[in-house]
Amino acid sequence: MSVEPLLTVVNVSLAIRGNAIVQNVNFQLTPGEIVALIGPNGAGKSTLVRLVLGLLRPDSGRIMLKPGLRIGYMPQRLSVADTLPLTVQRFITLGMAASRSQVRELLAEVGAEQVLDSPVQAISGGELQRVLLARALLRQPDLLVLDEPIQGVDLNGQYELHDLISNLRRQRGCGILMVSHELHLVMATTDHVICLNRHVCCSGHPDHVARDPAYLELFGLEGARTLAIYHHHHNHRHDLHGAVVAAAEDDAHG
Repeated sequence: MSVEPLLTVVNVSLAIRGNAIVQNVNFQLTPGEIVALIGPNGAGKSTLVRLVLGLLRPDSGRIMLKPGLRIGYMPQRLSVADTLPLTVQRFITLGMAASRSQVRELLAEVGAEQVLDSPVQAISGGELQRVLLARALLRQPDLLVLDEPIQGVDLNGQYELHDLISNLRRQRGCGILMVSHELHLVMATTDHVICLNRHVCCSGHPDHVARDPAYLELFGLEGARTLAIYHHHHNHRHDLHGAVVAAAEDDAHG
């Protein structure tokens, strides 16, 4: 039995001031699937995300969402003025109703419960990314849209966040559309890769994309080698500061 797509993008194009930003893009995303958008700076990845979110309208083509679809969005970056008195609890609930216990549960789910009452400006980069993710989850989304979710996070934190995103997909059954520059982690968590350079250069499973001539031309042999061989298998985890936390015995021997 076929599964109804959460998102269908058909021949979508957009030009800004006569400059083609996105050209004839097509893809679908189904429940429980992780789709990664990769490509160089200026390739149109974030613009495509804004089109999906309805923040921009395409010049041509269609973007179709499953009726009643709930979307949770995690932006690429957040800047909060130092003079603004804003706690994590207050930030997560801006514009959305939620109890303190609900916010605490969400933060616990993403591994950041301890920052509930901290000023947003005082938390680390890894903690901030988890807070942004918790806010995106507040809507109980069917589709999570993550724009560079591991930006500004150290390597151990990157592994942890990618593992967390994979676990959220499994536990919640939501689809995930993710923009990523981290080619070494795409293989570990992605079902389908779309290599974008204003148009779709190639797409498919990471193994397939890594061998595609268009990908090789765009990222070079070293980038292709990184994507093709990297598999991340964690037999431990790290806390928010990067320290190793012992895994459960059954995990260690699994």
